Amino acid sequence: MTSIPYRTALIVGAGAGISASVARALASAGLRVGLASRSPQRLAAYAAEIGATAFAVDAAEPTAVEQLFREVDDRLGEPDVVLYNASARLRGPLVSLEPGEVRKSLAVSAYGGFLVVQQAARRMLAHRRGAILLTGASASVKGFAQSAPFAMGKFALRGLAQSAARELGPQGIHVAHFLIDGSVRSATRPDTDDRTLDPNGIAQSYLDVLRQPRNAWSFEVDLRPWAESF
Repeated sequence: MTSIPYRTALIVGAGAGISASVARALASAGLRVGLASRSPQRLAAYAAEIGATAFAVDAAEPTAVEQLFREVDDRLGEPDVVLYNASARLRGPLVSLEPGEVRKSLAVSAYGGFLVVQQAARRMLAHRRGAILLTGASASVKGFAQSAPFAMGKFALRGLAQSAARELGPQGIHVAHFLIDGSVRSATRPDTDDRTLDPNGIAQSYLDVLRQPRNAWSFEVDLRPWAESF
């Protein structure tokens, strides 16, 4: 199997599920891994288990994101893989949504993605190499009823991914967007017949993308369980 040509990974929006599985897979592949979230204390036990380092960040705050990357540079080295996995779900009828809460949702799902991609790109451009991975959802391409803020944020993140890929790809930076089109199983959502997405299976696809030669890069990977309609 082709090895991953990177050394240090940073996952922003780390927690249980997809990001935990990706972190475990990256650590098993020999990468140094940083895990960032609003509540890094919740990551302490898991970070210790896989030998990762936990960091605090509010992904929607420019100064906090800048500080995060400085800390990662100092403690782990400049990250050459950056995964943005943060999002904020806000549901409700359009006429009842509180505008301030919608702004907060968009700040996490989309604006935070921009801030993280910007900091990652500034570092990777100096070396003309690196990978930026963005986690999307069904809402990246389909706006569902009573879920406008989430769809707005995920549509925007996909647009960011497209623009970043076209700008940064020719400069040696692999940008990929993962469209997670289905429910992801968890401890509270077990599954015995593969009708939900296995986070470990999703993680395998992330690592497969990192192994791609630059003459055959994927931009968008569309993932769903075999039983999911689309």
